[in-house]
Amino acid sequence: MNPDRLTHLLKQVQSGTVSVSQAVHELRTLPFEDLGFASVDHHRSLRQGFPEVILCEGKTPAQVTAIARQLLKSGGPFLATRVAPSIAKLIKRLSRKAVYHEAARIVSVSDPKRVGTGLVVIVTAGTSDIPVAEEARITAEVMGSTVKTLYDVGVAGLHRLLDRQALLHEARVLIVVAGMDGVLPSVIGGLVNKPIVAVPTSQGYGANFGGLSALLTMLNACSSGIGVVNIDNGFGAACLAHRINVRGEQVPSA
Repeated sequence: MNPDRLTHLLKQVQSGTVSVSQAVHELRTLPFEDLGFASVDHHRSLRQGFPEVILCEGKTPAQVTAIARQLLKSGGPFLATRVAPSIAKLIKRLSRKAVYHEAARIVSVSDPKRVGTGLVVIVTAGTSDIPVAEEARITAEVMGSTVKTLYDVGVAGLHRLLDRQALLHEARVLIVVAGMDGVLPSVIGGLVNKPIVAVPTSQGYGANFGGLSALLTMLNACSSGIGVVNIDNGFGAACLAHRINVRGEQVPSA
């Protein structure tokens, strides 16, 4: 149940085209639906502006499809993350509109006619960081942000970034994804006055410690205005960036 659908239902009750008992039946699964192994949160879109998202890792195929089936009934946007190809096939059988984004490991259902708002720019240090960046891109786009990307512009060849600074300044909020030494968010933070969501990735050699070195670098960034999410958490970065981006639509620019 999303705000648009609820508003439409209430107007139908007001006009008399839908009875109170029919409306109660429509709303019977609010605020959640108990599936035994999961409590599907149908109320989340009303509270947070976007429906519950399925994290597929750790769930059985039967659990994922059961949750997906109930979420898809709402008719709103849909996201499932960390989706293996075999699970993606099962979800796609539930909806012809479902799309599997292999690099991002996401299955999405979105309105192709929806016009995005603001601008989130996603930057990666290297090509190896793109899967995490793509998770962020698809998530932000389905949530309703306009997204542009700038990939493989890390500090090993800083001229690649400096030559395209105009895009950085165009953004309302930036997501910067980096593994290895994880220094790119701090460099970009020294170039722009935009909020930055930094994402450490697990890409790197042994002393990278699965992304821990990049995480610590980002947490110790000397540039201001940088927030840091967990290792490889492109989804979480996109959620935060989208909220900042949407807030920018509500607050008049200086």
